[in-house]
Parts: sequence; structure tokens; C-alpha cells
Amino acid sequence: MTRARFEELVTEAMDRLPAAFRAEIKNVAVVVEDEPTLELLQSVGIDPPDTLFGFYEGIPLPERQWAHGNMLPDRISLFQAPMEADGETEADMIVAIGETLIHEFGHYFGLSEEEIEEIEERYWRGAIGD
Repeated sequence: MTRARFEELVTEAMDRLPAAFRAEIKNVAVVVEDEPTLELLQSVGIDPPDTLFGFYEGIPLPERQWAHGNMLPDRISLFQAPMEADGETEADMIVAIGETLIHEFGHYFGLSEEEIEEIEERYWRGAIGD
């Protein structure tokens, strides 16, 4: 899949996030990269061949102090190569991108892994909407 098409799928997935979530997202850059660096994988305790589909860098909303401001955007990186290696079709990419965005924005909102997994399940069952 070309980078341009992958980025289109990312934009479409962002548009499908529930409006309530989109309204609360401020100053976050979503970027597409080829794959995570070995240093990143090591920093989060992942040994290849295991990998990441995405990674959130920033200060989660609940951890921010009152003076938080004038900061560079938080960053969500989506890694195209691991998603492509894991999926076979464009439909697989759509699912991987959607789940990864929900997961990484969950970190931005300060949610636990269990809360994020519940939201992912509800989202794909259609139980979360605008």
C-alpha cells in the first residue's frame, strides 16, 4: 500500500472517531512512520520480532498541571510496515488503524489498558457513535 493511501485511511479513521472524543482532542499530531525504531521498542520492553502499531508521546490530560501550555503537540505515531505485515487486505488496514488510533488516544485521555480495550470493543461493535 502506498504511503498516500495509508494516510488517507488514517484521515478517514480520524473522521470516524466519536464526535465526543474528537471535540476533546487538542494539540495532538498524528504522524505516519515506516516502523518503530529499535530504541523505541527497547524503551517499552518489546523485543523483535514483536513490534508496535502505534505509540503515544506526551503528557496525558489527567496528569497535566494548571500551567501546562505553550508546548509542542503531543504525538501519536502510526507505524505502517507492522500493520501491513500483520494484515492482508485494505480492510485489515482499516481495522488496525482504527484500533490503534483508539488505543493511542486512550493514552492521551489517561485511560487504563482495560478501559481502552473496552472502548475498542464497543467501537467495533458499533456501540459508540456520534
